[in-house]
Amino acid sequence: MKTDVAIVIVSYNSADHIGACLESVFKNRRDVSQQVIVVDNDSKDDTVAFIRENFPEVELVVPGRNLGFAAGVNLGAGMADAEFILLLNPDTVIVDHAVDVVVEFARKHPGKGLYGGRTLQPDGSLEPSSCWGKPTLWSMAMFGLGFSTLFPKHPVFDPEALGSWQRDSVREVGVVTGCFLLAPTEVWRELGGFDERYFMYGEDADLAMRARRAGYAPTICPDARLIHEVGQCSDTPVHKLLLLYRGKASYVRSHWSGMRRRLGLMLLLTGAGLRAMLAELTGRGGEGRWQKLWRERHVWIQGYGGREAVSSAGTAENEPDFSR
Repeated sequence: MKTDVAIVIVSYNSADHIGACLESVFKNRRDVSQQVIVVDNDSKDDTVAFIRENFPEVELVVPGRNLGFAAGVNLGAGMADAEFILLLNPDTVIVDHAVDVVVEFARKHPGKGLYGGRTLQPDGSLEPSSCWGKPTLWSMAMFGLGFSTLFPKHPVFDPEALGSWQRDSVREVGVVTGCFLLAPTEVWRELGGFDERYFMYGEDADLAMRARRAGYAPTICPDARLIHEVGQCSDTPVHKLLLLYRGKASYVRSHWSGMRRRLGLMLLLTGAGLRAMLAELTGRGGEGRWQKLWRERHVWIQGYGGREAVSSAGTAENEPDFSR
């Protein structure tokens, strides 16, 4: 019998926190039936053994290699036999029946296509990364000129941050991020899931843009709350930044054309160069991460052209974390 929701988690070296995530998923279930699928991206720690020993009810998929986040999600979603698919990060903790809440919300508000929730810090304060504003040429210009850094969360100068909004009201947004993203299975399959050219970062913005073009309106359900400790599943800041900007460049190349595309790419380069210069002059910038990003600009500005590794952002000896 088809379940209500298939929860898809992509793990990578997640033994320290996936237990809390899975425990919260099962303990917070109210009425909605769940299928829980974990795709492990070739963890080097005890993630796989831990799940097998402690959560036998989980459908564990072990491809034997690191597929990347987008491909890992698609593999898990392909196994779903449910009305809805919910993407969930392994470094999250569900509170107050959030899975039931977002499923009920989606049923009451059909036609939105993609649904997100409200992510919080462990102390209960807002963690804003459950959603962002749509990337635009204006938001790229604000990044390129440095205004988004000078005036963070400003509605004009940092529009993708969505101002001071606390994610505490129902609202249509540009991007629902993959840390907690619900979609009706029919919609997910209609859209073709994530574009697997995106190894990590940018795949959710790409999905949101395609959803909008199909007539959907990604929306936040504020009562679906969860704890998200950002960074628990991330690689080093330098690797994360390289992946992030390769994803941004891929988005621009995929969805913009002509002069708009050229300007978008130029503004990405300008913003990275400006921050690298300021970091060099001030001696700040997180262990030279902006300088590293600038040195690698010839790699990431090309975007994700396929499933190849991310140059020096990830090698066999120092592979980045693709669990997100």
